[in-house]
Amino acid sequence: MTIPAPTPYQELNQVLQDLVDSVQAALAGNFVGAYLQGSFAVGDFDLNSDCDFIIVTNEELSDTEVAALQAIHGRIFDLNIEWAKHLEGSYFPRHILLDIAHSGEKLWYLDHGSRSLIQDPHCNTIVVCRVVRDYGVTLAGPPPTTLVNPIPVATLRREILSTMVDWGQEILTDPDHYNNRFYQAFIVLSYCRMLHDLTRGCPGSKRAGAEWAKANLDPIWAGLIDRTWAGRPNPAVSVRQRADPEDFKSTLKFVQYVTELALASYPHLRHTSDLA
Repeated sequence: MTIPAPTPYQELNQVLQDLVDSVQAALAGNFVGAYLQGSFAVGDFDLNSDCDFIIVTNEELSDTEVAALQAIHGRIFDLNIEWAKHLEGSYFPRHILLDIAHSGEKLWYLDHGSRSLIQDPHCNTIVVCRVVRDYGVTLAGPPPTTLVNPIPVATLRREILSTMVDWGQEILTDPDHYNNRFYQAFIVLSYCRMLHDLTRGCPGSKRAGAEWAKANLDPIWAGLIDRTWAGRPNPAVSVRQRADPEDFKSTLKFVQYVTELALASYPHLRHTSDLA
């Protein structure tokens, strides 16, 4: 089955066509649909973006199906196309995608830059479900609005704030784990986006979050935000390089600043029980 061109990049479309055709053949009646989420759904993607997808199944994957999918992802990773190494996504059984009560459960997940699936809850978030429902790009299958129940704004905001608080605590408790150029940029842009999305009450892109943050936060952060955006290319290289010491110190201060601002803006979500 030929899918409409889902992105402006011919080689990426070729990879996605291969992925969808191969997965449909492997899963047969267990296949429901395949969708783009992330930047290729909400917009503001570019040649440095990874390509986030989800594949929906009727039932949990069997061991035989997982083995077949592992072979597919390994083969696609080895294609002589750079985009083949920049896919990231998860396999959602239909009932898990439908009901956010299952958010946080582990799924079969392909990490960016990986050739094999692992069990991980990475994509199983309320934010991802909302992006799929509102903006998902259909590669195959029914409209995504039929696969995800409506998600209240308050529920989305609660998860975003919880992520800001919990991840911020991890970063500030063990900063050395994040002390490389990739994570330094990723953290700044992620906190810009999370505060932007928290304020708007709907998911957006890193670029939109960065521009919003420069326009709405203290101007002292503008230089840091610009430098981190410029540092996005070549993540496979930047993850092995230490972050600029001054920018990394500023990044830790930025995490604390943005989190405190978010908590002050949403005092009704300050309590631990509300952030669960």
